[in-house]
Amino acid sequence: MVIWIMSILIISYLIGAIHGSKVAQFFSGVNIKKEGLKNSGASNAAIVLGMKYGILVALIDILKGVIVIIGVRFFVQQYGMFSNGQQDLFIYLAGAAVILGHNFPVYTGFKGGKGTASIIGILFAFYWPIGLIGLLLLIGTTFLTDFLLIGVFVFYFVFLGASIWFAEGVGPIAVSLCLFVMALVLHIENFRRLARKEEPRISAFLKKKKPSV
Repeated sequence: MVIWIMSILIISYLIGAIHGSKVAQFFSGVNIKKEGLKNSGASNAAIVLGMKYGILVALIDILKGVIVIIGVRFFVQQYGMFSNGQQDLFIYLAGAAVILGHNFPVYTGFKGGKGTASIIGILFAFYWPIGLIGLLLLIGTTFLTDFLLIGVFVFYFVFLGASIWFAEGVGPIAVSLCLFVMALVLHIENFRRLARKEEPRISAFLKKKKPSV
C-alpha cells in the first residue's frame, strides 16, 4: 500500500513538473525563464510574450492539475482502499505534489513557476462549480484592480474555503494552508513590487505583442 501511495505521489510530482512554458518556448523561440520575472509561470509568459502565450501556458498548467486529480480520485474510488477522509487527504496530497512539481521541477534545478494555474486545475477537478466561481472571482478581481497578484490570492481564499467546507477531516485543510503559505513565500517579491508600485499591470499584458523571431 505504501509503495502504491508513494508511486502515485511521485508520478503526480513528475506530471506537475511538465511546464507549459516549454511549449511556449517551442513556438516562440523565447525561454521565458531568462526573461521578465525569470520564472516559467503563465504570468511571466504573458509579461514576456503577450497574453496569448500566457493563456497557452496557463491552459497546459491547468490541465495537468485536472488530469492528476481525476486520475487519483478514480484510483481511490475504484479500489476502495480508503475511508472518505483518507480519500480526501490522499487526493489533496496528490494535488500538492503537482504544485511542488510545478514550482520546483527537478530537471530545472528546482526553479519553476508559482503554481497558480495548476491550483486552478486542481480546484476545478475537486469541485468544478467552486472552481468556476473561483476563476471568475480571479478574473474579475484582476481586471477590477489591474493586478493579477490580487486575483490570485482571492482564488487561494476560495480554495481554502472549499477545503474547509467540502473536504472531510483536518488533513486537506492542513495541506491547503501549506499551499497557501508556499504561495505567499513565492509571491513575496510581487508584493514588494506592488508596494513600490512596480508590479506589472494586467492592462500591460493585454497590449503585449508577440515578439518577432
